[in-house]
Amino acid sequence: MSGHSKWSSIKHKKAATDAKRGKVFSKLIKEISVAAKLGGSDLEGNARLRLAIQKAKDCNMPSDNIKRAIQKGSGELCEGAAFEEVMYEGYGPGGVAILVEAMTDNKNRTTSNIRSTFSKRGGNLGESGCVSWIFNKKGYITINKNEISEEALLDVATEAEAEDYKVESDFYEVYTEVSKLETVRKVLEDKGIKIETANLTMIPQNFINVDKKTAEQLLKLIEYLDDDDDVQQVYANFDIPDEILKEIEET
Repeated sequence: MSGHSKWSSIKHKKAATDAKRGKVFSKLIKEISVAAKLGGSDLEGNARLRLAIQKAKDCNMPSDNIKRAIQKGSGELCEGAAFEEVMYEGYGPGGVAILVEAMTDNKNRTTSNIRSTFSKRGGNLGESGCVSWIFNKKGYITINKNEISEEALLDVATEAEAEDYKVESDFYEVYTEVSKLETVRKVLEDKGIKIETANLTMIPQNFINVDKKTAEQLLKLIEYLDDDDDVQQVYANFDIPDEILKEIEET
């Protein structure tokens, strides 16, 4: 897997903060509902729903919330508006490619909001297909460094047939084929390794190095996109040098 992006570290920290605030619940409920709508409520035959439920459990979502989200998506519970998936593609400052995954009950509203956020923050919303070709869908697992040594992780990841792993300052990233995410997670957990996060993500094939000013603009743009209630995930292909990232985090 080529390249590396400090954006993964930033998202890792943000995910932990959002989980503590409970902000992630509404996004997980949408994901569960859409997964049940598209693939049915039978967990055996719906890998996407299994993953969504596991993510909800990892965030300590109450089982009643999970059950209602499944019932709403499958049509067993007629409550509120139905959601649809929408993917937005665009460019940020410095020509950085940005993918935005959204789930909405009003596509016109969401499109207008996303377009406005891009334009106000130095980017522009593009046409379908303009940047998606840069990204590949992968399984993504994070593990706290206190759980296992790098040497031991390499042995387990190889046994589990993971594609790759990377070392960050305080956690490991493990990458898998989409179809093997659940299998790799199970192998790791069977070894007594605690998983911090496990989900599907979009990995860029290449990265754009950015200076401090551009990095600050990009982080603001992505923060505003990510804070939109209809946005599930934001992916980008920029890389921030360590010294610049440290400066930004200290300001």
